[in-house]
Amino acid sequence: MAIADQLQQKINFKTKPLGSLGTLEQLALQIGVVQNSLSPVLNKPTIVIFAGDHGIANEGVSAYPQAVTFQMVMNFLQGGAAINVFSEQNQLDLKIVDAGVNFKFEVHAHLIDAKIGFGTKSFLRQKAMSHEELAESFVKGDEIVNGVASDGCNVIGFGEMGIGNTSSAAMIMSYLCDLPVEKCIGRGTGLNDEQMAHKLKVLSAAQSFHGNIEDPREVLQTFGGYEIAQMCGAMLSAYERNMLILVDGFIASSAFLVANKINPSIVTNAIFCHLSDEFGHKSILSKLGVSPVLSLNMRLGEGTGCALAYPIIESAVAFLNNMASFESAGVSNKEA
Repeated sequence: MAIADQLQQKINFKTKPLGSLGTLEQLALQIGVVQNSLSPVLNKPTIVIFAGDHGIANEGVSAYPQAVTFQMVMNFLQGGAAINVFSEQNQLDLKIVDAGVNFKFEVHAHLIDAKIGFGTKSFLRQKAMSHEELAESFVKGDEIVNGVASDGCNVIGFGEMGIGNTSSAAMIMSYLCDLPVEKCIGRGTGLNDEQMAHKLKVLSAAQSFHGNIEDPREVLQTFGGYEIAQMCGAMLSAYERNMLILVDGFIASSAFLVANKINPSIVTNAIFCHLSDEFGHKSILSKLGVSPVLSLNMRLGEGTGCALAYPIIESAVAFLNNMASFESAGVSNKEA
């Protein structure tokens, strides 16, 4: 009997009506299949935040100045951000990566230096990064995941920080989901109507400048940030190591879109932690054919959706491993 069938039988014979644990049952089945085990385990869950700056931010597409990226990285390192609070609450390891912030950080015990450059170029006028920088981003992503996995982690969450990165994500989404850019953009850091109109104008002009691009790596090179590129490479590496991949919101899902185009099998290991309030996210999840664990009207990023969904993922594994069966509990099952 295939492992999926064995798991489903185990789930069905727990002391509950069939299907009554809903999403928890789906998660338990998925995790068991990924680990090829009737008793899966979650080891050293870790969230990695990739931070990078974007040249497109200088085109007025964000409500916040670019300096907020490095300021928020400092906030992460000092333990003051939402992701710090939720990670500590749920006993998750947290790692911060400088993928390409426009700031020279001093050495810090909790900061991984994977800097490709001091921010990407503006994709309004040129590709955001070179072919070599994209390749280096994938190498850095792989190295980061290798380090986390070597510590025994088998479940990794992906978050990000980067002023302007909703614009990058919208462009990636537009190209890879074959949707007009106006169906992909959202208010990001809190744009008003006038700023939204300007954002659409800038991104439409960028699309006209670059024209048709079909190769997913080239889409990422043209519009991505260093943090999105490293996330993409890291997701692919996590899949190769058969880790569970926790995907946060809109930006992380755009990185996953590219990874999924490169290796469609990656979706089997991915748990989409929440439905972001950022406009385009629902369409990305629909394109991938997946359902989010949570829907809390959040659009913060940072991996916060991963941290909040993690206790539910833990509960799925806990019921599968520890809940009595009808037979072991001496409880009568449903009449045939």
